Amino acid sequence: MPQKLGSLLLGIGLTAVMNLTAQASPACVKDPKPLALKEDFVNWTISAAPGSECIQGLRWSYMRIDEVIVLKPPTKGKLVFVGYGFRYLADPGSRDADNFVLLITGKNRHDPGKTVLDVAVKPATTVVSELRH
Repeated sequence: MPQKLGSLLLGIGLTAVMNLTAQASPACVKDPKPLALKEDFVNWTISAAPGSECIQGLRWSYMRIDEVIVLKPPTKGKLVFVGYGFRYLADPGSRDADNFVLLITGKNRHDPGKTVLDVAVKPATTVVSELRH
C-alpha cells in the first residue's frame, strides 16, 4: 500500500511539473548595439520597473572579454556581474532614473581593444488605458 501511495504522489508531482510553463523575462535592453572593442563608446538604455531586474550579456560570439571594470556604479540600483554579462537590480523603493558606466577590454576576433559602455536606466512606464462610454 505505501508503495502505491508513493507512486501516486510521484505521478501527481510529475504531472504538476510538466504543466508548468517557462517564463522568460522581457528584454530590458532593446536592440543593444554590439561592442566593437575598438576604443569605442556605446550607449545602451535599460527599462526597469522598481524592484525588477535586468540580465544582459556583453559578449558577442566573435569576441573574447578579458576584463570588465565599473567606471561609475549605479546610484539607485545594484550591479552584479554574471559570467560575461551583468544583472542590474532596480531599487524597489525608487522610480528615479539611474546610470552606470563600464569599461570592457578584450579581443574582437584577433584585435585587442576596449569599449566604454554607458548604460542609462529609465523607469519602466506602464500604459494605462481608460475606457470611456
